[in-house]
Amino acid sequence: MERIWIAGPCAAESREQILTTAAQLVTSSQEAGIELNFFRAGAWKMRSAPGGFTGAGEEALPWLQEVQNTHHIPVCVEVMNAKQVELCAKHDIRTVWVGARTGVNPIEVQRIADAVKHSDFTVMVKNPIIPDLKLWMGNIDRFLQAGIQNVMAVHRGFTDAQENVYRNAPVWQLPIELKVQMPELPILCDPSHLSGNALWVSELAQVAMTYGFNGLMVECHCCPEQALSDQKQQITPKEWAVMIAKLDLRSGTTDMSLVKQRSILESIDNQLSELLYQRMVTADEIGRIKRQQHIAVVQPQQWQQVVKRYQKHTDDAEYQEFINKFLELLHQSSIKRQN
Repeated sequence: MERIWIAGPCAAESREQILTTAAQLVTSSQEAGIELNFFRAGAWKMRSAPGGFTGAGEEALPWLQEVQNTHHIPVCVEVMNAKQVELCAKHDIRTVWVGARTGVNPIEVQRIADAVKHSDFTVMVKNPIIPDLKLWMGNIDRFLQAGIQNVMAVHRGFTDAQENVYRNAPVWQLPIELKVQMPELPILCDPSHLSGNALWVSELAQVAMTYGFNGLMVECHCCPEQALSDQKQQITPKEWAVMIAKLDLRSGTTDMSLVKQRSILESIDNQLSELLYQRMVTADEIGRIKRQQHIAVVQPQQWQQVVKRYQKHTDDAEYQEFINKFLELLHQSSIKRQN
């Protein structure tokens, strides 16, 4: 399966911004020998908080149609309801995607599926904001059952209150399991929404390629610093072309069961690292409180309670030996920091 590259601004802000970004993307892709498969832009933007830029709406569709006619590149737009599908069709825009927030509402997803039923639309289905593989697959199946021939999945990460680095938690094992369950379905990665920061877009793009994803959907803006939405995560068309050209596309493995287990291990390691750090910070705060209240650093009874929390796999002798050594090191470290 050939790679699928999608790029364009988070939101359609003005005709000039859309046409300039599209022209720069086309030029940059041609210079780098890359085929830009779709130009993306949000005409309607669903914001997490009120007051943010919500897109130019229907007014943006002629601008996007102009991009399509000028550069002969299909344009894709996010739709949240059947009415928006009709407006896209009216302007000859035949590629749409269902966003993460819409994805948690199966009723609305079904209405969109009914609106494109037995048509030549291409539909991309982003994962819902919650890590629910069954819900994601159900949304995809709605469009397959509606007779849509070209359906793709887009991984953009999940809302996670514990995520401290990226904007959204990757939870790579979910899209990989989706690939295992639906091997013929193209799965793309949206590293822009995963990262929330342009600094990490290329890093996450490479991870996705290593895991065998079929392509990328990346947010690009002619002037990211002037963007009216998602300013920090957008890159320039030139930066996009350089990133795509540098990707190692040979590193993907066909052994998806191995990829899945490695991704689970990576997720566990990331959580362990973050939790251990948080534990150290909390131990420092406990030490501060003890000093203020003149409480002894070593509290044997309290530590025994900690040990009991870890003794859940006593039938595994090797695990128990490891835990005992780990807890000894953990205790010594906590005492040292509190002193």
